[in-house]
Amino acid sequence: MKTVISFVAILFAFGFSGISQYTFEKYNSKETTISKEEHLLYELINQYRKQKRLPAIELSKALCHVAKLHAKDLELNLETLTHGWSTCKYKDNLAKTYPCMWEKPSELTSYQFTGYECAHGGEGNYVATAKTSLESWKSSVPHNNVIINKSIWKNTTWKAIGIGIYGGYATIWFGEEKDNDGSPIIEAK
Repeated sequence: MKTVISFVAILFAFGFSGISQYTFEKYNSKETTISKEEHLLYELINQYRKQKRLPAIELSKALCHVAKLHAKDLELNLETLTHGWSTCKYKDNLAKTYPCMWEKPSELTSYQFTGYECAHGGEGNYVATAKTSLESWKSSVPHNNVIINKSIWKNTTWKAIGIGIYGGYATIWFGEEKDNDGSPIIEAK
């Protein structure tokens, strides 16, 4: 009996109760950085938008923080591709779950506006890169529409973007409002 209780206690402590193994870092606008690979994805997105005669989107510290946290959460906690988080569930066919995604920037950072995400990833030994992520989104009509403001996004102006890549997952977050915290620092390594 003692062994079963211990096993149940271990399961409870490591996520079956909703408690995450990976916990989110606090947002600090002075310490927000992006990797060279994340910066490459940012540049590739803006090059793609330029080909479509669209303006560049300003890189956002707050949205980069959210993007990095979600990529880590997907890799370390959820281990599957979703707009949901270990702290909230999202279902693409259930509108009442959409705020789980939309409200993450205001929940986790000083960016008090709605955010919209494109997520890419794979399980196992898959490693997300800037190029594979953008190619995946370009080949997906709904994601491509967000990136290049087509269809339901045609009257939307993106004023902020965040980039995050971790392990097998990459996320990009879009905002309609400027991030007053500015742009992140690009890591030297």
